[in-house]
Amino acid sequence: MISKRIIPCLDVQNGMVVKGINFVELRHAGSAVELAERYYNEGADELVFLDITASIEKRKTLVELVKQVAKVIRIPFTVGGGISELKDIEALLGAGADKVSLNTSIVKNPSLISEAAKRFGSQAVVAAIDVKNVGSQKKVFVKGGKEETELDGLAWCKKVNELGAGEILLTSMDHDGTKNGYDLPFLKQVVENITIPLIASGGAGTKEHFLDVFNVGVDAALAASLFHYEELTIKELKQYLQSNGIRVRL
Repeated sequence: MISKRIIPCLDVQNGMVVKGINFVELRHAGSAVELAERYYNEGADELVFLDITASIEKRKTLVELVKQVAKVIRIPFTVGGGISELKDIEALLGAGADKVSLNTSIVKNPSLISEAAKRFGSQAVVAAIDVKNVGSQKKVFVKGGKEETELDGLAWCKKVNELGAGEILLTSMDHDGTKNGYDLPFLKQVVENITIPLIASGGAGTKEHFLDVFNVGVDAALAASLFHYEELTIKELKQYLQSNGIRVRL
């Protein structure tokens, strides 16, 4: 059985890590490089680094910062933000990233998933999907959660799976930063409809929330503020999960 993964997320703005609630009200949480190194030393399985304003401001992810982060860690490292073509992916992988996270660009150009998977391998392609409740539907949002699309969340998860993404990073905007727990019903529904690994994001607030989300079948759980402000350590979390029957790498 493959171990479940714990993944701290670094939302970066101007080289600093920030965190908000429901994608707004951002506050600073420290240096991206320093936090990345801390999480590596604490036993994180992977890191996700998102330049959260890159898509909005029509600029590319900070390649130099990626290089600095890559120097201080020896675990898989996913980078996203403002990636719109194959040369962007090539630059980031060349700067030290192991995977890229694609969100706004693949909604506009779904073929980028299959093109990237063919050129760099599907293991390097993470489809990032932000969903929010709109009436009775789970709608997909892009541009850092600022723009609603016509896409249905579950249908889009199935589509990126078919197109060749290596895994899905699924964020519930309604749960983001609330610390009230992950969106378990929807995550379970997605797990049952895809064949690639699923990373759950949005809502982690307690050790029990991680246990709950792994029990619905996700492969990895992502969290940010919980780790940034040291409300819970990765070591403490992993020991708790292991004692409750979840296989983790200690």
